[in-house]
Amino acid sequence: MNEGRTGTAVIASAVAQFRSLRRLAEGAMTQLDDRELREVPAGGAGNNSVAVVVKHMAGNMRSRWTDFLTTDGEKPDRNRDQEFVDDFESRAAVEQAWEQGWTCVFAALEPLTDDQLGQIVTIRGEAHSVLEAVHRQLTHYSYHTGQIVSTARWFLGERWQSLSISRGGSEAYNAEMRDQHPRG
Repeated sequence: MNEGRTGTAVIASAVAQFRSLRRLAEGAMTQLDDRELREVPAGGAGNNSVAVVVKHMAGNMRSRWTDFLTTDGEKPDRNRDQEFVDDFESRAAVEQAWEQGWTCVFAALEPLTDDQLGQIVTIRGEAHSVLEAVHRQLTHYSYHTGQIVSTARWFLGERWQSLSISRGGSEAYNAEMRDQHPRG
């Protein structure tokens, strides 16, 4: 790798990982019906519906990535506590919030340059390099994507369609991958 392009490669890798998380969550959400999307799993206080996790992620995305390089990542108009209240009017509203959040992510990430990775940004006044802030959000969205997938699997039970290698399918998958990517 060209040393002068390391940052570009890091950002491209992060973008690919964010896109992968998005696809994974969407793969789970599309399997849920409208009721399941908005239902809180059994277990009581602290559990969130998939729709509420989406609302929180979208609120975080808008706050963190809007004017990413020039303003604090915790915007003054963000009401984080309200993100945990399901006041969506429809599934379409859930999907719209999701889309708007991801639009903010990619609009901020894709134009970043090598020189900007060391630039300092703040989140709630705490200083982070751009690279640190990107990793912080990648970790945060991974956590919530896991919640979305786990909640969907819980609701769907036997109806769940695997988003990765199915149980018992590892050997066949590995052979397929070796055939597609021979070392030579």
